[in-house]
Amino acid sequence: MTAIEFNHQLVNLEKNLERFAYSLTSNHEDARDLVQETFLKALTYREQFTDQSNLKAWTFTILKNTFINNYRKSVKQNTAFDNTKDLYFLNKPGESAENKADANISLEEINKKVKDLEDEFRIPFEMHTSGYKYKEIADEMNLNIGTVKSRIFFSRKKLMKALEDYEPGKS
Repeated sequence: MTAIEFNHQLVNLEKNLERFAYSLTSNHEDARDLVQETFLKALTYREQFTDQSNLKAWTFTILKNTFINNYRKSVKQNTAFDNTKDLYFLNKPGESAENKADANISLEEINKKVKDLEDEFRIPFEMHTSGYKYKEIADEMNLNIGTVKSRIFFSRKKLMKALEDYEPGKS
């Protein structure tokens, strides 16, 4: 297979690769980055591809392995190692938001602003922040998933607007 044929067939796989990448990442930007990284690797290692192989399977394997490697790398970067003899750092109590007086006030203020939202915005927002998925909220409230997403988005916007002048310690 010539380089031009290879490139042409690779470009024709782009939409399928994007769908697969989105199914792994659940984020359009991350999916797009993953496809770009897959293209780079496929072009870099084109010489390792044999004509008797399935190009689609080969590139999907590259994409999947790239995703897995990136995931493992991110987990490793976010892992804290405590090499002290008695695990002092892992067992050391840290400062939490609950221990700070101004954090409690700001949390109270935020909750007050959330309660001030109209029910059509407040209920989906509270459900989402309680851990419900968009689909679950849509089913529970008998709404389209797009409506749920937009109401949560507008709730965030309204809260940011309502709290833009807020300073902890001022009530």
